[in-house]
Amino acid sequence: MSPLLAAAPAPEPPPHTGGLLLLLDGTAGLLTVAALGIALLLVLIIKVRLQPFVALLGVSIAVGLSAGLSVTELFGTVQRSTSVSMIETGMGGILGHVTIIIGLGTMLGAILEVSGGAEALSSRLLNLFGEKRAPLAMGLTGLIFGIPVFFDVGIFVLAPIVYAAAKRSGKSILLYCMPLLAGLSMTHAFLPPHPGPVAAAGLFKVDLGWVILMGVVVGIPAVLAAWAYAAWIGNRLFVPVPQDMVEAAEEARAAVAAEQAAAGRTAPEQPVALSTVFLIIGTPLLLILAATFSSIALDPSTLRSVIEFFGHPFVALTIALLMAYYLLGIRRGWSRKSLETVSTASLKPVGNILLVVGAGGIFGAVLKGSGIADALADTFNDVGLPVILLAWLISVVLRVAQGSATVAIVTTAGIVVPLVEGQDYSQAHLALVIMAISAGSIFASHVNDGGFWIVAKYFGISERDTLKSWTVLETVLSVAGFAVAAVLSVFI
Repeated sequence: MSPLLAAAPAPEPPPHTGGLLLLLDGTAGLLTVAALGIALLLVLIIKVRLQPFVALLGVSIAVGLSAGLSVTELFGTVQRSTSVSMIETGMGGILGHVTIIIGLGTMLGAILEVSGGAEALSSRLLNLFGEKRAPLAMGLTGLIFGIPVFFDVGIFVLAPIVYAAAKRSGKSILLYCMPLLAGLSMTHAFLPPHPGPVAAAGLFKVDLGWVILMGVVVGIPAVLAAWAYAAWIGNRLFVPVPQDMVEAAEEARAAVAAEQAAAGRTAPEQPVALSTVFLIIGTPLLLILAATFSSIALDPSTLRSVIEFFGHPFVALTIALLMAYYLLGIRRGWSRKSLETVSTASLKPVGNILLVVGAGGIFGAVLKGSGIADALADTFNDVGLPVILLAWLISVVLRVAQGSATVAIVTTAGIVVPLVEGQDYSQAHLALVIMAISAGSIFASHVNDGGFWIVAKYFGISERDTLKSWTVLETVLSVAGFAVAAVLSVFI
């Protein structure tokens, strides 16, 4: 092609100078917009009690306009054109990665819950470890069962086991519920398919295999530290078993049984085998890890392609869900209608989570597209603190201020991603940065966190004692997790 016919290079986009930058330009203006935007976000969520999705979306638009973005840049145009909407690409980019994973993980957790797999796991572990080691059994139950299900679901399903163990021993319920909560919280913060680490992996473009591996490496020492504190506080602070919650749990179990009977499901004669639960939970984790390491250990080949296919999170979780359908459902007398009913019902609470995650993606896209992210990156680089420490501190501030771990993760990730772009960090190192963000997102759960009130009310703990036990437990888990990630980041 003749040079005269070659397309001219696209002109550089003009710098954004509108909005508040008319009053205060340059890096100072961009940082002012960022600070005001984050402050407004916190006020809307904490004080105004605005739904986080609406707050994130509104603040994203306000920050974009204040930073000088045009309406076309934010929303695109009505007609088809080359204009790209930041709102659409920000939301679509993150949801395209996490929606399928969260949906499959949610349905898998529901089948485990309704089939009795969770209760079977807890009961077997209690019998295996004995009464003296019952707190450890509860901790392992939370750790294992927390992998495929959300934090609050784990509490609702496993709480009756906690009540039974505490009532039988006559000891404080904290001795049994705190290890369980530590296990549930660790998996929720550090491991896919939970929305926080999955969303962060999508924003950082890190393979889920690395996130799982680092989540285990970082999370295990952290949960051990939390278990140690749980044993200490459980032996020093007595909280009796709440009888009203025991009765409510029994009524709820009866209601679920009645609904399943109405759907055509007959109660199975035998409890769920523990090996079956381990098989269903462990299969997707092993497949994803195998795919991750095949890309390192194997040259391009048919075998590697097959391993990577089955180890893709979409495929691995689909396989696990189909296994649960058969092993926990059809083989035990469930009808296809019952499977459909349970799966569909489990997806109803997911909408809010996906919208919040998507809005966090919009916020990150606006920060990047407006130049605010680059200004933050330059400023933080000048401060001289390691990125992993900054990531944890930002996540801690957002968590303590507004309460939601998911909001803290996606918002922090949107701020931190520009700090690591172009730095030639390995996938393993980026996964450790994600672990630092995740650790910060569970720091000091208190009265602005829904989990605080679930723990307090479901286990009959006063607000003061919840602060002494649950809030400190979360802080121990957060600090220990960050410490392990920070140490590992020096060598990886």
